[in-house]
Amino acid sequence: MAESNKEWKFYPNCDSSVWLRSCEKEVIEPLDGEIIGEIPQWLQGTLLRNGPGSLNVGSMRFKHLFDSAALLHRFCIKDGHVTYQCRFLKSRTFQKNRAANRIVVSEFGTKAVPDPCHTIFDRVAALFKPGESFSDNAMISVYPFGDEMYAFTEGPVIHRIDPVTLETMERKNLMDSVALVNHTSHPHVMSNGDVYNVGMSIVKGRLRHVVVKFPFIEKGSMFEKAKIVASIKPRHMLNPSYMHTFGVTENYFVIVEQPLSVSLISIVRNQLTNGPLASCLQWSQEQETHIVLICRQSGKEVNRYRTETLFFLHIINCFERDGNMVVDICAYKDAKVLDAMYIQAIETMQSNADYAEWFRGRPKRLEMSLNAPRLTKVNPKVLADLGCETPRIYYDMHNGRAYRYFYAISSDVDAEHPGTIIKVDTVTGEIKTWCDKNMYPSEPIFVPSPQAKEEDDGVIVCALVSSEDENVVSLVVLEASSLRECARGNFRTPSPAPKCLHGWFLPSN
Repeated sequence: MAESNKEWKFYPNCDSSVWLRSCEKEVIEPLDGEIIGEIPQWLQGTLLRNGPGSLNVGSMRFKHLFDSAALLHRFCIKDGHVTYQCRFLKSRTFQKNRAANRIVVSEFGTKAVPDPCHTIFDRVAALFKPGESFSDNAMISVYPFGDEMYAFTEGPVIHRIDPVTLETMERKNLMDSVALVNHTSHPHVMSNGDVYNVGMSIVKGRLRHVVVKFPFIEKGSMFEKAKIVASIKPRHMLNPSYMHTFGVTENYFVIVEQPLSVSLISIVRNQLTNGPLASCLQWSQEQETHIVLICRQSGKEVNRYRTETLFFLHIINCFERDGNMVVDICAYKDAKVLDAMYIQAIETMQSNADYAEWFRGRPKRLEMSLNAPRLTKVNPKVLADLGCETPRIYYDMHNGRAYRYFYAISSDVDAEHPGTIIKVDTVTGEIKTWCDKNMYPSEPIFVPSPQAKEEDDGVIVCALVSSEDENVVSLVVLEASSLRECARGNFRTPSPAPKCLHGWFLPSN
């Protein structure tokens, strides 16, 4: 009986090992893929990806998935063929850790080994230089600023990368541009090339949620022209809300102040004690969530709504319609999903009966009248009764505008097929899925066909890793309308291939 219990698993269809891999050897020269099926001839470009690359530093190991050293991936699609590369982001944190052969910079969930050379005075001084004292391990996303590509995390430092070689080219501290203490990992790239992001900054001696504009410049630095275009006071001054994404529509910036906050007092304490950032986060179950509209013209808060207590990482899309604001969001009942990404939690998930509930998110719609009284209560509507994460839309045409479809991956670890790509029709409620046993997809990205007439006229490109063979990484191309598989490129890598998070598709000219 004891042996039987030991072998029993709560989630027999889910293989968590895809998140626990560490790349041991970069792929600098492009690998040619084995192509199965036929890639549309019009599909030409580069899919760049970012995500956790290595949990190990010498004999030490990071404690949270968000701490893993950033690994960049590149799939180059040309004339029906695909190549693959991967390289580590050469951040200062990465270089310091590798040089010391141990973890010397604290991360989201990992406390660093104390540096005997740093006195208490050094740590006090570091409070005024968050871009230099915090980890700059930018392992979340990749975004374009003009014709340059940058790797992002939530700290103020971003890294320019070469989209062909994946070399780390330049390090930019946004404290130097607009005094951003932090920002979201998901800026918005507008159709005219302008880039907006939301972060925290000191405005006239007070901490504020701010919106920063990086105006498009054909030649020159977009960072030199950066400016704060909107700011609001946090709901709780010493405990500003944690934000991973935000929304932008024709007339408004949309920010969601959720009950997960960052304790500024704990941040100061952590800087002095070398503690991890996660210990500064506070979840307040008794608090409602606020949706705040900021006028793009005036830069001021114009309305605020209440909804149920929820946690979110990703907003799917926001848009204005018939005098209403619509906010679609991947919502959880609490912030346990962050706990679920601790390495120990991932390793022990099969014996944790609560683990699936920690990931039990649902895509929800909040629709509110633009003329409603301040703090009107809004009840969310479930868009699809299944877990959806890393959502993407036809971004170039529908970001901030009415839309019909979004694409995502499953977040239900107890599903029959945890490695599922999902398409949701927000108008009819129809759901389409694609899966392949023992393959685990990352964020699906929509690429429109050259003469697209319908919102889903194009393909989905998505990176896959195999649970059966840790040295196999693939790129799958799906017909967006039906999620029928068109083609796949398979690659055998010289070391384990970790599952990635977010990315960007750069079409060839």
